[in-house]
Amino acid sequence: MTSPVLLNVTDGVATLTLNRPNALNALSFEMMEALSAATLQLIRRDDLRVVVIEGAGDHFMAGGDLKDFASQLHLSPESRMATFRATIEQHVNRSVEAFAALRVPVIARVHGACAGYGLSMALGCDMVVAADNAYFTTAYSSIALSGDGGVSWFLPRIVGRHKAFELLLLADRFNADEALRLGVANKVVPLAELDAAVAALVGRFVRGPRETYAEMKRLLNQSPDQSLDAQLQLEAEAFARSAARPDFDEGVNAFFAKRKPSFNG
Repeated sequence: MTSPVLLNVTDGVATLTLNRPNALNALSFEMMEALSAATLQLIRRDDLRVVVIEGAGDHFMAGGDLKDFASQLHLSPESRMATFRATIEQHVNRSVEAFAALRVPVIARVHGACAGYGLSMALGCDMVVAADNAYFTTAYSSIALSGDGGVSWFLPRIVGRHKAFELLLLADRFNADEALRLGVANKVVPLAELDAAVAALVGRFVRGPRETYAEMKRLLNQSPDQSLDAQLQLEAEAFARSAARPDFDEGVNAFFAKRKPSFNG
């Protein structure tokens, strides 16, 4: 049987494909486990330069699989609570934490539906490139769920508190242009140009200073929980580490030689 999550790594570029196209890549319990396993594989690798998350078929991810959810309705409230809590803690949360812990940039390639956990996942990525046919919704309140995948952490930090309340509680759909305006997406391109746009961004990261990107990602992820004084100290330490690496020498030398730097990470 075909896996609901595919992972391919070529020349340091990892592509993680949500692979239930006939179900709009809806997040089933099986996919939750597969996603958790795939992200664990990524964490254990030291040859990565960038990770791309995409959806097979016509959509990124249309949220949770309601058929799987319906299969739990016969359980008592206590059993249902235990089942969903364990599943989220063991698989969903681990995936979100793994993406944040990766030392390389993580790009979401979004087209079609990006709903529920699909939106949570995109929000948790470092950059989002969206096709002009993409549409977004938190979706959770439509079936009386409160949200998972870090949506309540990422959303207010990206769009602001009041807009986050609106998007999460009302679950209205918004299009790619609105996602760009809100900061949910970094770039919107015609669907026919999506692969080229993602490839161009991937190429820039592959050619860039890998260890410096790791420092930047760590600083950005830590900053919401730090005081200014603490963050300044973290910046000083990261800057010093960066300045001691060969890529810094290459960057400075390339500047004076009026050529593009050739970083090797």
